[in-house]
Amino acid sequence: MFSKVKSAAICGIESRIISVEVDVANGLPQFSMVGFLNAQVREAQDRVRTAIKNSGYHLTPKKVTVNLAPADIRKSGPGFDLPIAVAVMASYGFFSQDMLEDIFLAGELGLDGSIRGICGVLGMVMEARRAGCKSCIIPEENIREGAVIQGIQVFGASHLKEVVEHFISCRKLHIAFINIEEKFSEKPVRTALDFADIRGQHTLKRAAEIAAAGMHNLLISGAPGSGKTMIASRIPGILPLMDIEESLEVSQIHSVAGLLPPSGILRERPFRMPHHTVSPVALTGGGTVPRPGEISLAHRGVLYLDEIPEFQKETLEILRQPLEEGKIRISRNSGQFVFPSDFMLVASRNPCKCGYYPDRTRCHCNEYEVMRYLHKISRPLLDRIDLHAEAGEVQYEELAREGSEETTAEIRKRVLEAQRLQKRRYAGSTFRFNSDLTAAELKDYCPMDDEVKLQLKRIYEQKRLTARSYHKIMKVARTIADLEGCEEIRMRHVGEAVYYRPAEGLQ
Repeated sequence: MFSKVKSAAICGIESRIISVEVDVANGLPQFSMVGFLNAQVREAQDRVRTAIKNSGYHLTPKKVTVNLAPADIRKSGPGFDLPIAVAVMASYGFFSQDMLEDIFLAGELGLDGSIRGICGVLGMVMEARRAGCKSCIIPEENIREGAVIQGIQVFGASHLKEVVEHFISCRKLHIAFINIEEKFSEKPVRTALDFADIRGQHTLKRAAEIAAAGMHNLLISGAPGSGKTMIASRIPGILPLMDIEESLEVSQIHSVAGLLPPSGILRERPFRMPHHTVSPVALTGGGTVPRPGEISLAHRGVLYLDEIPEFQKETLEILRQPLEEGKIRISRNSGQFVFPSDFMLVASRNPCKCGYYPDRTRCHCNEYEVMRYLHKISRPLLDRIDLHAEAGEVQYEELAREGSEETTAEIRKRVLEAQRLQKRRYAGSTFRFNSDLTAAELKDYCPMDDEVKLQLKRIYEQKRLTARSYHKIMKVARTIADLEGCEEIRMRHVGEAVYYRPAEGLQ
Protein backbone atom coordinates (compact mmCIF):
# COMPACT_ATOMS: atom_id res chain seq x y z
CA MET A 1 0.00 0.00 0.00
CA PHE A 2 1.27 3.44 -0.94
CA SER A 3 1.04 6.67 1.09
CA LYS A 4 2.52 10.14 0.87
CA VAL A 5 2.91 13.12 3.20
CA LYS A 6 4.60 16.51 2.93
CA SER A 7 7.64 17.60 4.92
CA ALA A 8 10.51 20.01 4.26
CA ALA A 9 14.29 20.18 3.91
CA ILE A 10 16.37 23.20 4.89
CA CYS A 11 18.54 24.58 2.09
CA GLY A 12 20.57 27.45 3.49
CA ILE A 13 17.90 29.45 5.30
CA GLU A 14 15.14 28.52 2.86
CA SER A 15 12.89 25.48 3.16
CA ARG A 16 11.93 23.21 0.27
CA ILE A 17 8.85 20.99 0.32
CA ILE A 18 9.75 17.30 0.34
CA SER A 19 7.31 14.49 -0.44
CA VAL A 20 7.79 11.54 1.90
CA GLU A 21 6.58 8.54 -0.09
CA VAL A 22 6.19 5.11 1.52
CA ASP A 23 5.29 1.80 -0.09
CA VAL A 24 4.60 -1.32 1.99
CA ALA A 25 4.45 -4.60 0.07
CA ASN A 26 4.76 -8.34 0.59
CA GLY A 27 8.24 -9.72 0.12
CA LEU A 28 11.52 -10.11 1.94
CA PRO A 29 11.22 -8.00 5.12
CA GLN A 30 13.38 -4.92 4.88
CA PHE A 31 13.29 -1.18 5.45
CA SER A 32 15.07 0.79 2.72
CA MET A 33 15.33 4.55 2.25
CA VAL A 34 16.31 6.47 -0.90
CA GLY A 35 16.37 10.08 -2.06
CA PHE A 36 19.86 11.68 -1.64
CA LEU A 37 20.02 11.27 2.14
CA ASN A 38 22.77 12.03 4.60
CA ALA A 39 23.64 9.84 7.60
CA GLN A 40 21.21 11.60 9.97
CA VAL A 41 18.25 10.84 7.71
CA ARG A 42 19.34 7.25 7.03
CA GLU A 43 19.38 6.61 10.78
CA ALA A 44 15.68 7.53 10.86
CA GLN A 45 14.65 4.00 9.90
CA ASP A 46 15.85 2.62 13.25
CA ARG A 47 14.32 5.48 15.23
CA VAL A 48 11.01 5.17 13.39
CA ARG A 49 10.59 1.41 13.81
CA THR A 50 11.52 1.51 17.50
CA ALA A 51 9.34 4.56 18.20
CA ILE A 52 6.31 2.93 16.57
CA LYS A 53 6.84 -0.26 18.60
CA ASN A 54 7.27 1.59 21.89
CA SER A 55 4.14 3.66 21.14
CA GLY A 56 2.08 0.45 21.28
CA TYR A 57 1.69 -0.35 17.58
CA HIS A 58 2.79 -3.57 15.90
CA LEU A 59 4.16 -3.65 12.35
CA THR A 60 4.12 -7.03 10.59
CA PRO A 61 7.38 -7.83 8.76
CA LYS A 62 7.06 -6.54 5.19
CA LYS A 63 9.10 -4.81 2.53
CA VAL A 64 9.05 -1.08 3.34
CA THR A 65 10.45 1.43 0.82
CA VAL A 66 10.75 5.11 1.73
CA ASN A 67 11.51 7.75 -0.88
CA LEU A 68 12.15 11.42 -0.13
CA ALA A 69 11.46 13.37 -3.32
CA PRO A 70 12.72 15.27 -5.23
CA ALA A 71 15.94 13.29 -5.29
CA ASP A 72 18.16 16.21 -6.36
CA ILE A 73 17.83 18.01 -2.99
CA ARG A 74 20.18 16.90 -0.24
CA LYS A 75 18.18 15.89 2.86
CA SER A 76 19.69 16.35 6.30
CA GLY A 77 18.58 16.63 9.91
CA PRO A 78 16.24 14.58 12.10
CA GLY A 79 13.06 16.40 11.10
CA PHE A 80 11.92 13.65 8.71
CA ASP A 81 11.36 11.11 11.52
CA LEU A 82 7.73 12.07 12.21
CA PRO A 83 6.53 12.26 8.57
CA ILE A 84 8.22 8.93 7.80
CA ALA A 85 6.56 7.28 10.80
CA VAL A 86 3.12 8.67 9.93
CA ALA A 87 3.44 7.66 6.25
CA VAL A 88 4.57 4.15 7.26
CA MET A 89 1.59 3.71 9.59
CA ALA A 90 -0.79 4.97 6.90
CA SER A 91 0.66 2.42 4.47
CA TYR A 92 0.11 -0.30 7.07
CA GLY A 93 -3.56 0.74 7.27
CA PHE A 94 -3.71 2.30 10.73
CA PHE A 95 -5.58 5.23 9.14
CA SER A 96 -6.58 6.36 5.68
CA GLN A 97 -4.19 8.04 3.26
CA ASP A 98 -6.92 10.64 2.71
CA MET A 99 -6.16 11.96 6.21
CA LEU A 100 -2.73 13.06 4.97
CA GLU A 101 -3.97 15.33 2.22
CA ASP A 102 -2.89 18.98 2.53
CA ILE A 103 -1.06 18.36 5.80
CA PHE A 104 2.57 19.05 6.67
CA LEU A 105 4.64 17.18 9.29
CA ALA A 106 8.10 17.64 10.77
CA GLY A 107 9.75 16.46 13.97
CA GLU A 108 12.38 14.21 15.50
CA LEU A 109 11.37 10.98 17.25
CA GLY A 110 12.84 9.51 20.40
CA LEU A 111 12.96 5.74 20.80
CA ASP A 112 10.04 5.97 23.25
CA GLY A 113 7.89 7.75 20.67
CA SER A 114 8.38 11.23 22.08
CA ILE A 115 8.60 14.09 19.58
CA ARG A 116 11.53 16.44 20.00
CA GLY A 117 12.01 19.96 18.73
CA ILE A 118 13.97 20.72 15.56
CA CYS A 119 15.58 23.75 13.95
CA GLY A 120 14.06 25.75 11.11
CA VAL A 121 10.37 25.23 11.91
CA LEU A 122 9.45 28.87 11.20
CA GLY A 123 10.65 28.68 7.60
CA MET A 124 9.10 25.24 7.16
CA VAL A 125 5.65 26.42 8.19
CA MET A 126 5.97 29.46 5.91
CA GLU A 127 6.86 27.18 2.99
CA ALA A 128 4.03 24.78 3.85
CA ARG A 129 1.56 27.66 3.68
CA ARG A 130 2.97 28.73 0.29
CA ALA A 131 2.63 25.11 -0.93
CA GLY A 132 -1.09 25.15 -0.13
CA CYS A 133 -1.08 23.01 3.02
CA LYS A 134 -4.06 23.67 5.27
CA SER A 135 -2.52 22.38 8.49
CA CYS A 136 0.78 21.22 9.94
CA ILE A 137 1.87 19.09 12.88
CA ILE A 138 5.12 20.11 14.54
CA PRO A 139 6.82 19.37 17.89
CA GLU A 140 5.26 20.94 20.95
CA GLU A 141 8.64 22.57 21.66
CA ASN A 142 8.34 24.54 18.42
CA ILE A 143 4.66 25.41 18.73
CA ARG A 144 5.08 29.14 19.47
CA GLU A 145 7.55 29.42 16.63
CA GLY A 146 5.19 27.91 14.08
CA ALA A 147 2.05 29.61 15.39
CA VAL A 148 3.25 33.09 14.41
CA ILE A 149 2.60 32.17 10.78
CA GLN A 150 -0.94 33.18 9.89
CA GLY A 151 -3.20 31.42 7.37
CA ILE A 152 -2.44 27.80 8.33
CA GLN A 153 -3.57 25.60 11.22
CA VAL A 154 -0.67 24.67 13.49
CA PHE A 155 -0.91 21.61 15.77
CA GLY A 156 1.63 20.77 18.44
CA ALA A 157 2.41 17.18 19.45
CA SER A 158 4.72 15.72 22.10
CA HIS A 159 4.30 12.01 21.31
CA LEU A 160 3.75 9.85 18.23
CA LYS A 161 0.68 8.27 19.83
CA GLU A 162 -1.00 11.69 20.01
CA VAL A 163 -0.47 12.14 16.27
CA VAL A 164 -1.93 8.71 15.45
CA GLU A 165 -4.97 9.35 17.65
CA HIS A 166 -5.41 12.70 15.92
CA PHE A 167 -5.70 10.94 12.55
CA ILE A 168 -8.06 8.19 13.73
CA SER A 169 -10.20 10.86 15.47
CA CYS A 170 -9.83 9.45 18.97
CA ARG A 171 -8.44 12.70 20.29
CA LYS A 172 -7.66 15.78 18.27
CA LEU A 173 -4.50 17.80 18.82
CA HIS A 174 -5.02 21.34 20.01
CA ILE A 175 -4.57 24.20 17.56
CA ALA A 176 -2.03 26.86 18.50
CA PHE A 177 -2.65 30.44 17.42
CA ILE A 178 -0.76 33.66 18.05
CA ASN A 179 -2.17 36.97 16.89
CA ILE A 180 0.99 38.51 15.54
CA GLU A 181 -0.58 41.95 15.09
CA GLU A 182 -1.58 41.96 18.75
CA LYS A 183 1.81 40.63 19.80
CA PHE A 184 3.57 43.49 18.02
CA SER A 185 1.28 46.04 19.61
CA GLU A 186 2.55 45.03 23.06
CA LYS A 187 5.29 47.17 24.55
CA PRO A 188 8.44 45.02 24.84
CA VAL A 189 10.92 45.05 27.69
CA ARG A 190 13.98 46.90 26.37
CA THR A 191 17.56 46.21 27.41
CA ALA A 192 18.69 47.46 30.81
CA LEU A 193 21.90 48.93 29.32
CA ASP A 194 21.64 52.72 29.32
CA PHE A 195 23.77 55.46 27.78
CA ALA A 196 23.35 57.39 31.04
CA ASP A 197 25.80 54.92 32.62
CA ILE A 198 28.61 56.27 30.42
CA ARG A 199 30.35 59.39 31.71
CA GLY A 200 31.84 61.81 29.22
CA GLN A 201 32.64 60.61 25.68
CA HIS A 202 30.13 63.05 24.18
CA THR A 203 31.74 62.95 20.74
CA LEU A 204 31.65 59.17 20.72
CA LYS A 205 28.01 59.12 21.83
CA ARG A 206 27.18 61.55 19.05
CA ALA A 207 28.89 59.27 16.51
CA ALA A 208 26.90 56.30 17.84
CA GLU A 209 23.67 58.29 17.50
CA ILE A 210 24.44 59.22 13.89
CA ALA A 211 25.41 55.64 13.09
CA ALA A 212 22.15 54.30 14.57
CA ALA A 213 20.00 56.92 12.82
CA GLY A 214 21.27 56.01 9.35
CA MET A 215 22.44 52.42 10.05
CA HIS A 216 26.02 53.44 9.23
CA ASN A 217 29.14 51.42 10.01
CA LEU A 218 31.21 52.73 12.92
CA LEU A 219 34.84 52.26 14.00
CA ILE A 220 35.79 53.29 17.54
CA SER A 221 39.45 53.84 18.42
CA GLY A 222 40.75 54.45 21.90
CA ALA A 223 42.76 53.26 24.86
CA PRO A 224 41.67 50.28 26.98
CA GLY A 225 38.95 51.12 29.50
CA SER A 226 37.77 54.26 27.70
CA GLY A 227 34.25 52.93 27.10
CA LYS A 228 34.40 51.50 23.56
CA THR A 229 32.58 48.26 24.36
CA MET A 230 30.11 50.04 26.67
CA ILE A 231 29.10 52.36 23.83
CA ALA A 232 28.82 49.54 21.28
CA SER A 233 26.72 47.30 23.54
CA ARG A 234 24.21 50.13 24.07
CA ILE A 235 23.65 50.89 20.38
CA PRO A 236 20.87 48.24 19.99
CA GLY A 237 18.92 50.11 22.69
CA ILE A 238 18.62 53.24 20.53
CA LEU A 239 17.65 51.34 17.38
CA PRO A 240 13.96 51.01 16.52
CA LEU A 241 12.20 47.69 16.96
CA MET A 242 11.77 45.59 13.86
CA ASP A 243 8.45 45.63 12.04
CA ILE A 244 6.60 42.38 11.32
CA GLU A 245 8.25 41.82 7.94
CA GLU A 246 11.77 42.35 9.31
CA SER A 247 11.02 40.28 12.38
CA LEU A 248 9.88 37.25 10.39
CA GLU A 249 12.90 37.57 8.11
CA VAL A 250 15.37 37.68 11.01
CA SER A 251 13.52 35.06 13.05
CA GLN A 252 13.70 32.62 10.14
CA ILE A 253 17.51 32.89 10.14
CA HIS A 254 17.71 32.38 13.91
CA SER A 255 15.24 29.48 13.66
CA VAL A 256 17.55 27.62 11.26
CA ALA A 257 20.42 28.21 13.70
CA GLY A 258 18.30 27.03 16.65
CA LEU A 259 18.64 30.37 18.45
CA LEU A 260 15.05 31.60 18.66
CA PRO A 261 13.84 32.73 22.11
CA PRO A 262 10.88 30.98 23.83
CA SER A 263 8.52 33.65 22.44
CA GLY A 264 9.06 32.17 18.97
CA ILE A 265 9.90 35.49 17.28
CA LEU A 266 12.48 38.26 17.60
CA ARG A 267 11.38 41.86 18.00
CA GLU A 268 14.61 43.61 18.98
CA ARG A 269 17.37 43.90 16.45
CA PRO A 270 20.08 41.27 16.94
CA PHE A 271 23.45 42.14 18.46
CA ARG A 272 26.22 39.67 17.68
CA MET A 273 29.67 39.87 19.26
CA PRO A 274 31.90 37.03 17.98
CA HIS A 275 35.29 36.43 19.61
CA HIS A 276 38.37 37.41 17.59
CA THR A 277 39.28 33.72 17.19
CA VAL A 278 36.16 33.15 15.06
CA SER A 279 36.86 31.18 11.87
CA PRO A 280 35.91 32.43 8.39
CA VAL A 281 33.20 29.75 8.11
CA ALA A 282 31.73 30.63 11.52
CA LEU A 283 31.60 34.30 10.51
CA THR A 284 30.17 33.92 7.03
CA GLY A 285 28.28 30.65 7.32
CA GLY A 286 28.79 27.42 5.41
CA GLY A 287 29.82 23.90 6.27
CA THR A 288 28.96 20.61 4.57
CA VAL A 289 25.32 21.47 5.16
CA PRO A 290 25.45 25.30 4.85
CA ARG A 291 24.14 27.16 7.88
CA PRO A 292 24.09 30.90 8.62
CA GLY A 293 27.14 32.47 10.25
CA GLU A 294 27.56 35.48 12.52
CA ILE A 295 27.09 38.05 9.76
CA SER A 296 23.73 36.53 8.83
CA LEU A 297 22.67 36.21 12.47
CA ALA A 298 23.35 39.97 12.70
CA HIS A 299 21.04 40.68 9.73
CA ARG A 300 18.98 43.86 10.34
CA GLY A 301 20.99 44.41 13.52
CA VAL A 302 24.51 45.04 14.79
CA LEU A 303 27.70 43.02 14.31
CA TYR A 304 30.28 44.13 16.87
CA LEU A 305 33.93 43.19 16.37
CA ASP A 306 35.83 44.04 19.53
CA GLU A 307 39.58 44.60 19.00
CA ILE A 308 39.22 44.18 15.25
CA PRO A 309 43.00 44.07 14.53
CA GLU A 310 43.16 40.80 16.50
CA PHE A 311 40.88 39.03 14.00
CA GLN A 312 42.49 36.94 11.29
CA LYS A 313 43.12 39.00 8.18
CA GLU A 314 41.43 36.49 5.85
CA THR A 315 38.39 36.50 8.13
CA LEU A 316 38.05 40.29 8.01
CA GLU A 317 38.45 40.49 4.23
CA ILE A 318 35.37 38.29 3.83
CA LEU A 319 33.32 41.23 5.16
CA ARG A 320 33.89 43.30 2.02
CA GLN A 321 31.15 41.72 -0.11
CA PRO A 322 28.37 41.63 2.52
CA LEU A 323 29.13 45.23 3.56
CA GLU A 324 28.56 46.32 -0.04
CA GLU A 325 25.74 44.00 -1.13
CA GLY A 326 23.93 43.09 2.11
CA LYS A 327 24.17 39.37 1.31
CA ILE A 328 26.76 36.65 0.88
CA ARG A 329 26.86 33.79 -1.60
CA ILE A 330 28.23 30.40 -0.60
CA SER A 331 28.89 27.79 -3.28
CA ARG A 332 29.01 24.09 -2.52
CA ASN A 333 28.76 20.91 -4.62
CA SER A 334 25.10 20.69 -3.63
CA GLY A 335 24.37 24.18 -4.96
CA GLN A 336 24.70 27.90 -4.33
CA PHE A 337 23.22 29.42 -1.18
CA VAL A 338 22.49 33.09 -0.56
CA PHE A 339 22.46 34.27 3.05
CA PRO A 340 21.16 37.77 3.91
CA SER A 341 23.71 39.89 5.79
CA ASP A 342 22.48 43.47 5.82
CA PHE A 343 23.97 44.51 9.15
CA MET A 344 25.45 47.55 10.84
CA LEU A 345 29.15 46.95 11.52
CA VAL A 346 30.51 48.39 14.76
CA ALA A 347 34.17 47.73 15.48
CA SER A 348 36.66 48.90 18.08
CA ARG A 349 40.42 48.95 18.24
CA ASN A 350 43.31 50.16 20.38
CA PRO A 351 45.72 52.69 18.87
CA CYS A 352 48.57 50.18 19.25
CA LYS A 353 49.31 46.70 20.59
CA CYS A 354 49.60 47.86 24.21
CA GLY A 355 46.75 50.32 23.74
CA TYR A 356 48.21 53.62 24.95
CA TYR A 357 49.78 55.28 21.91
CA PRO A 358 50.55 58.24 21.67
CA ASP A 359 50.95 58.51 25.47
CA ARG A 360 54.70 57.81 25.68
CA THR A 361 54.58 57.60 29.47
CA ARG A 362 52.70 54.33 29.12
CA CYS A 363 53.21 53.22 25.49
CA HIS A 364 56.51 51.53 24.63
CA CYS A 365 55.67 50.59 21.03
CA ASN A 366 57.92 52.01 18.32
CA GLU A 367 56.49 53.67 15.21
CA TYR A 368 56.91 50.53 13.12
CA GLU A 369 54.97 48.43 15.65
CA VAL A 370 52.18 51.00 15.79
CA MET A 371 51.81 51.14 12.00
CA ARG A 372 52.04 47.37 11.71
CA TYR A 373 49.25 46.96 14.27
CA LEU A 374 46.95 49.49 12.61
CA HIS A 375 47.59 48.10 9.12
CA LYS A 376 46.22 44.71 10.12
CA ILE A 377 42.93 46.19 8.89
CA SER A 378 43.15 46.66 5.14
CA ARG A 379 42.46 50.00 3.47
CA PRO A 380 39.52 48.64 1.38
CA LEU A 381 37.79 47.43 4.55
CA LEU A 382 38.38 50.72 6.39
CA ASP A 383 37.04 52.56 3.35
CA ARG A 384 33.70 50.77 3.84
CA ILE A 385 33.29 52.15 7.37
CA ASP A 386 31.27 55.39 7.40
CA LEU A 387 32.27 56.91 10.74
CA HIS A 388 35.61 56.82 12.55
CA ALA A 389 35.37 58.08 16.14
CA GLU A 390 37.90 58.48 18.93
CA ALA A 391 37.27 57.43 22.53
CA GLY A 392 39.17 60.05 24.49
CA GLU A 393 40.40 60.00 28.05
CA VAL A 394 37.65 60.49 30.65
CA GLN A 395 38.37 63.05 33.38
CA TYR A 396 37.65 62.34 37.03
CA GLU A 397 35.14 65.21 37.24
CA GLU A 398 33.04 63.56 34.53
CA LEU A 399 33.08 60.22 36.33
CA ALA A 400 32.08 61.79 39.62
CA ARG A 401 29.28 63.90 38.18
CA GLU A 402 25.83 62.36 38.74
CA GLY A 403 22.64 62.58 36.68
CA SER A 404 23.97 64.77 33.86
CA GLU A 405 24.18 62.24 31.01
CA GLU A 406 21.55 61.67 28.34
CA THR A 407 19.58 58.44 28.68
CA THR A 408 19.06 55.81 26.01
CA ALA A 409 15.38 56.81 25.80
CA GLU A 410 16.26 60.42 24.98
CA ILE A 411 18.72 59.44 22.26
CA ARG A 412 16.35 56.82 20.85
CA LYS A 413 13.63 59.45 20.46
CA ARG A 414 15.85 61.47 18.09
CA VAL A 415 16.96 58.35 16.22
CA LEU A 416 13.36 57.22 15.69
CA GLU A 417 12.35 60.62 14.36
CA ALA A 418 15.27 60.61 11.90
CA GLN A 419 14.34 57.13 10.72
CA ARG A 420 10.72 58.17 10.28
CA LEU A 421 11.93 60.90 7.91
CA GLN A 422 13.90 58.29 5.97
CA LYS A 423 10.91 55.97 5.81
CA ARG A 424 8.77 58.72 4.27
CA ARG A 425 11.54 59.79 1.90
CA TYR A 426 12.24 56.29 0.58
CA ALA A 427 8.62 55.10 0.46
CA GLY A 428 8.13 53.08 -2.71
CA SER A 429 11.86 52.52 -3.24
CA THR A 430 14.15 49.65 -2.27
CA PHE A 431 15.96 51.80 0.32
CA ARG A 432 15.30 51.69 4.05
CA PHE A 433 18.05 53.87 5.50
CA ASN A 434 20.49 56.49 4.28
CA SER A 435 23.29 53.94 4.33
CA ASP A 436 21.45 51.99 1.59
CA LEU A 437 21.75 54.81 -0.94
CA THR A 438 23.76 54.09 -4.07
CA ALA A 439 25.97 56.64 -5.83
CA ALA A 440 23.36 57.15 -8.55
CA GLU A 441 20.67 58.26 -6.08
CA LEU A 442 22.76 60.66 -3.97
CA LYS A 443 21.93 63.61 -6.24
CA ASP A 444 18.18 63.01 -5.85
CA TYR A 445 18.13 62.49 -2.07
CA CYS A 446 20.98 64.76 -0.91
CA PRO A 447 20.12 68.29 -2.11
CA MET A 448 22.62 71.06 -1.30
CA ASP A 449 23.33 74.60 -2.54
CA ASP A 450 26.27 75.64 -4.72
CA GLU A 451 28.34 76.98 -1.82
CA VAL A 452 28.20 73.63 -0.01
CA LYS A 453 29.14 71.83 -3.22
CA LEU A 454 32.15 74.13 -3.65
CA GLN A 455 33.32 73.51 -0.08
CA LEU A 456 32.86 69.80 -0.54
CA LYS A 457 35.02 69.93 -3.68
CA ARG A 458 37.83 71.61 -1.73
CA ILE A 459 37.59 69.03 1.04
CA TYR A 460 37.70 66.21 -1.50
CA GLU A 461 40.88 67.54 -3.05
CA GLN A 462 42.63 68.52 0.19
CA LYS A 463 41.97 65.20 1.97
CA ARG A 464 42.56 63.21 -1.24
CA LEU A 465 39.40 61.21 -0.74
CA THR A 466 38.37 58.19 -2.76
CA ALA A 467 35.03 58.09 -4.56
CA ARG A 468 33.71 55.70 -1.91
CA SER A 469 34.80 58.04 0.90
CA TYR A 470 33.04 60.94 -0.84
CA HIS A 471 29.81 58.95 -1.07
CA LYS A 472 30.12 57.91 2.60
CA ILE A 473 30.44 61.56 3.63
CA MET A 474 27.31 62.44 1.64
CA LYS A 475 25.29 59.65 3.29
CA VAL A 476 26.45 60.59 6.80
CA ALA A 477 25.70 64.28 6.11
CA ARG A 478 22.20 63.24 4.99
CA THR A 479 21.70 61.47 8.33
CA ILE A 480 23.01 64.42 10.36
CA ALA A 481 20.57 66.68 8.52
CA ASP A 482 17.75 64.23 9.28
CA LEU A 483 18.60 64.35 12.99
CA GLU A 484 18.06 68.14 12.78
CA GLY A 485 14.93 67.76 10.66
CA CYS A 486 16.50 69.57 7.66
CA GLU A 487 15.59 68.49 4.16
CA GLU A 488 18.57 70.29 2.57
CA ILE A 489 22.13 69.40 3.53
CA ARG A 490 24.02 72.42 4.90
CA MET A 491 27.70 73.11 5.44
CA ARG A 492 27.59 72.24 9.14
CA HIS A 493 26.21 68.81 8.28
CA VAL A 494 29.00 68.18 5.78
CA GLY A 495 31.59 69.53 8.21
CA GLU A 496 30.54 67.12 10.93
CA ALA A 497 30.48 64.21 8.47
CA VAL A 498 34.02 65.07 7.34
CA TYR A 499 35.14 65.22 10.99
CA TYR A 500 34.28 61.53 11.29
CA ARG A 501 36.22 60.75 8.10
CA PRO A 502 40.01 60.66 8.63
CA ALA A 503 42.34 61.79 5.86
CA GLU A 504 43.49 59.14 3.43
CA GLY A 505 46.64 57.45 4.65
CA LEU A 506 45.89 58.26 8.31
CA GLN A 507 43.44 55.44 8.81
